[in-house]
Amino acid sequence: MLKILTVLLTALFLIGGCASKGYVDQKMSEVKADSDAKIKDMQAQAALNSDDIQKLQALSSELEKKTEMALNQTKGFENYQIIWEGTVNFSFDSFDLTDLAKENLESLGAKMTDNPRSLLEIVGHTDQTGPDNYNLELGRKRSEAVKKYLIDQYGVALYRMFTASHGETKPVALPDENQANLKNRRVTLALWGEL
Repeated sequence: MLKILTVLLTALFLIGGCASKGYVDQKMSEVKADSDAKIKDMQAQAALNSDDIQKLQALSSELEKKTEMALNQTKGFENYQIIWEGTVNFSFDSFDLTDLAKENLESLGAKMTDNPRSLLEIVGHTDQTGPDNYNLELGRKRSEAVKKYLIDQYGVALYRMFTASHGETKPVALPDENQANLKNRRVTLALWGEL
């Protein structure tokens, strides 16, 4: 009887041990799967980081080349200064050149023809009426209208003119001044030439 009881207890112990081993094996398998998933995620992230680093290195190299090119192109312009300044005004919500604006641009066109190495800075402005984005775009269209006129009428090369827009951000007249909006609807012109 004792022998049967011992066999039964041994069998139960072995069965219990097997269950424990199966449980441990299951847990180990889960931990391994979790670890493998984390390792894969880390490898994927490392690959992305590597791609990002390569892209940044390529951008850095490109920027270095462009900077060197810009520095080379600016050689010879050290003695430049503003040799002419002017302003062209516009009607409300318009980027069409008025007859008065065209008259003002005649002296500029002649000056640019007489100074073939001169460069022109053209900056569009607006009054404070309307949304910021709209005004920024309107200022850009105004500066482009002046540029196009100088190309069409005087054959000024594109590379000699640089346009920008400040929209409503740089007014010359405060809102309480007389005709402030009219004064702020403008394009400012600065012609740079050799001393």
